[in-house]
Amino acid sequence: MRCSGDGNDVTAAILRLMWEWHMRVTIIGTGYVGLVSGACIADFGHQVTCVDKDITKISTLNAGEIPIFEPGLGDIVRSNLEQGRLAFTTALGESMRGADAVFIAVGTPSRRGDGHADLSHVYEAAREIATALEGFTIVITKSTVPVGTGDEVERIIRELRHDADFAVVSNPEFLREGAAIHDFKHPDRIIIGTEDEHAKNVAAEIYRPLYLNQAPILYTSRRTAELIKYAANAFLATKITFINEIADLCERVGADVQEVARGLGFDNRIGPKFLHAGPGFGGSCLPKDVRALIKTAQDHDVPMRILEAVESVNETRKRAMARKVSISFAGVLRGKTVAVLGLTFKPNTDDVREAPSIPLITALQDMGAKVRVYDPAGMEQARQVLTDVTYCRGPYDCVEEADAVVIVTEWEQFRALDMERLRDLMACPVVVDLRNIYRADEMKKHRFAYTSVGRASTHQPIGIYTPLGQAESLTPALSGAATTAP
Repeated sequence: MRCSGDGNDVTAAILRLMWEWHMRVTIIGTGYVGLVSGACIADFGHQVTCVDKDITKISTLNAGEIPIFEPGLGDIVRSNLEQGRLAFTTALGESMRGADAVFIAVGTPSRRGDGHADLSHVYEAAREIATALEGFTIVITKSTVPVGTGDEVERIIRELRHDADFAVVSNPEFLREGAAIHDFKHPDRIIIGTEDEHAKNVAAEIYRPLYLNQAPILYTSRRTAELIKYAANAFLATKITFINEIADLCERVGADVQEVARGLGFDNRIGPKFLHAGPGFGGSCLPKDVRALIKTAQDHDVPMRILEAVESVNETRKRAMARKVSISFAGVLRGKTVAVLGLTFKPNTDDVREAPSIPLITALQDMGAKVRVYDPAGMEQARQVLTDVTYCRGPYDCVEEADAVVIVTEWEQFRALDMERLRDLMACPVVVDLRNIYRADEMKKHRFAYTSVGRASTHQPIGIYTPLGQAESLTPALSGAATTAP
């Protein structure tokens, strides 16, 4: 390429080279991982076709409508659709013509009954890929799968197509719901699990646009890459569970878990992330991956005592959070109305899978409470799993005439509630903050009976006699609320 001429000529030449350089990529599965991966890879400049058997979903996506809640995803999908770099189809064979790589990005939920990862969709995809392979293609497993799955995918394809020229690669995803676009384009690391040099080169070309972000690429064996993903999620789950148990101890000994976590986080060997005490972890990844890793270890006669404890403690904790509400009423919730703010397992997603809110709400109902709920994004998903609750239009509608409000998800909308309005609407000024988004002294100033996680409460249970002069009784605040409630 000649470098003479004006800047526009040079820019145009560079753009032409970039277009010629792009790769053709097929992605099987348009769920969370498949859709985010496909949109971002297309945004790199590659030609991407996403495949799914759901005709309705494909039609919706081709119209630029997004079936999941993920900030920024809709804009990227629509932009790349308009520019012709992204397409959606139900025809796998057609999409794989001339493809350099095909990603398997289908779901691997926990299998009913035993906790193992359900790999039926992965193996089905492998069989379909086998029938459509043309020329050398790398088959990339993006789904989270147990160690050895790549070997089985290779065996399936080889058995069906002895003549096929392909390589199976493990390339696990590390996307956080609510921040997936940033995570894909600014990864901490890219794991490429293969010992095939040609496959390494193809995978590196797919991610070459991330070179400017200096994203490190770690090449490993396929089995090592598969285990890295499970080990990473299991470690994060362990870290969350550890700080949650420290929070329980803080409540007993009079310490503040937020300050403890901050003190821990300053240690570079530990770091500050995933040290926020709360009601337990949930979502589509951590719970199922912990279970799957435990099952894999059991299959190989390796005890995983720490992870077994993490799973048990976390599941027990979600339901136990209801006791924080009942304690405010001397253990009696029958006939009380509880407002629950937040249903998703974290903010900026509509995902309620294994969210702490679900077992918490069922526990409140088992105690006889009536439950009102509100979530900015998760209401439709929650309707599929939660019954006998009142779905509300907003946070203030939700708390009206409630005896207690429980903050379960730390949505931005809940971080700056009008406390005077909240108090006036409620039947009783009781707030149980499971995410520690408010300060105890501020809540006390607004005359709320306030309970959080890992910090001292600002009240004693209703109905518990408090000798005059020793502590402030909650009864006057409650009676005041009863007279001011509309």
